[in-house]
Parts: sequence; C-alpha cells; structure tokens
Amino acid sequence: MSTALGKYLKEILTGSWSLLVGMGITLRQTLRRPVTLNYPYESLQMTERFRGHVDLIPNEETGEPNCVVCMACQKACPSNCIQVEGVKPEGAKRRFPTLFLLDFTTCSLCGLCVESCKFNALKYSREYNLASLRKEDYQMDLLDRLGKEPLR
Repeated sequence: MSTALGKYLKEILTGSWSLLVGMGITLRQTLRRPVTLNYPYESLQMTERFRGHVDLIPNEETGEPNCVVCMACQKACPSNCIQVEGVKPEGAKRRFPTLFLLDFTTCSLCGLCVESCKFNALKYSREYNLASLRKEDYQMDLLDRLGKEPLR
C-alpha cells in the first residue's frame, strides 16, 4: 500500500511543479511588451532586403522607364511571368517598352530578372500587403503602375 501512496504523492508533486513552471512562463509573457500590431492602423517596417514584386525604375530626368526592351529579364525568368514588347520610334536612339506585364501569380521572386537587367530598369517594390481574391489583381501592367502611356 505504501508504494501506491508514494506514487500518488510523487504524481501530485510533479504535477504541482509543472503547474508552477507553466504559471511562471505565463506571468513572464504577460509582463512583456506585445508583439502584434494594430492592423490596419499600424504596419510593419520592411527590412532593406525585402523582395516585393518587380517594378520599373523611371529615368530621373524624363520620367520614362529605363527599360530598352533588351528582353534580358524575360529570357532570364524561369517562371515565364514577364512579357515585354517595345518599339523604336523614328529618330530615337533606343527602344521604348509598349507592354511590360508581370504575372505575379507565377513569379517565384528569384530575382534573376533584376540581376540580368544591365540598364537599371528593374527593382523590387516595397509593397508587401497584396491581398485579393481575384487573379487579375496580380497580373500587373508595370507601365501603367509607372504612370506612363506606352508609345504606339
């Protein structure tokens, strides 16, 4: 009988110790500063290395995209999510994009398009809060986002 009583007391002591340890952890966590944000009134600061979707970089002087339609980004993309078309207006020294589409639903954010661009025309956007139930919202016309009308 004494072994059964000893086992019973041992279980009570280990259970009580476990309860005290758990309550100590709970008390320490309640005294800490909260980690959550009051979304949508507060938002996270993205780190410098954050990779959002790809965006075109405009020329500082003209506002036109730096893209010369060399197709390096389209060729480098393993997901085939970039579609670029362009024209060379008469008398112009370079080609200008008439179409620059990004299908973000298939983009793997590998960065090969940004790395392959030799004309400083692509960068990662800082947008991280892209939420939608429609596929069309993730098929982006980057010329439209830049605010430029394509040359026809």
